[in-house]
Amino acid sequence: MSEKKEQSPISDEDKESIENDTLKSEDIKNAEEALETNSNNDELSLEDINKKLEAKIDDLKDQLMRTLADSENLRKRTLKEIEHSKKYSHISFVRDLVSLFDNLERALDAVPDDQSELSEPIKNLIVGLEIVNKEIVNTFEKHNLKQIEPLGEKFDYNFHQAMFEVPTNDEEPGTVVEVSQKGYLLYDRLVRPAMVGISKRNEEEDNK
Repeated sequence: MSEKKEQSPISDEDKESIENDTLKSEDIKNAEEALETNSNNDELSLEDINKKLEAKIDDLKDQLMRTLADSENLRKRTLKEIEHSKKYSHISFVRDLVSLFDNLERALDAVPDDQSELSEPIKNLIVGLEIVNKEIVNTFEKHNLKQIEPLGEKFDYNFHQAMFEVPTNDEEPGTVVEVSQKGYLLYDRLVRPAMVGISKRNEEEDNK
């Protein structure tokens, strides 16, 4: 008859050792899980940071493009204003100048066609004034100041100012039949409209 071996009792020290080993195992497992969780959190944080940085970069790019566009618009507007100033800043002076030139033309218009009775100095003076008149007109044209001489043209309120009407059936109604004062254009800007008389239908002749 076989004898049963008696199991030796576990000592308190062994129990404590086993418990410690078990606790260590659980601690290691918990630490590994914690590390894995932290790693995932770090990855999410980096992804969020990258998204924020990309959004900030896009925003800065948009601001830069807007700033460049505003700068270009300002440059073009400034150039346009400079060009406008070069063309038209002296228009008030031009307006006064052409009024003085009107006096010279009136003086020449007052010269009689028959100059035979005039003295030689007066004739020479007239010739000199005519030369000056032509040079002034050429200078005006050189600086893009053009005369408006609309005789025989249709009345245009953009460039003409009607001073009176002339009853006639020789011209279509609304035709410029007399110019009492020439007009002037500086480039495309009206300095002064031409003062004109325009034709209207002569009803008295129609009734005859």
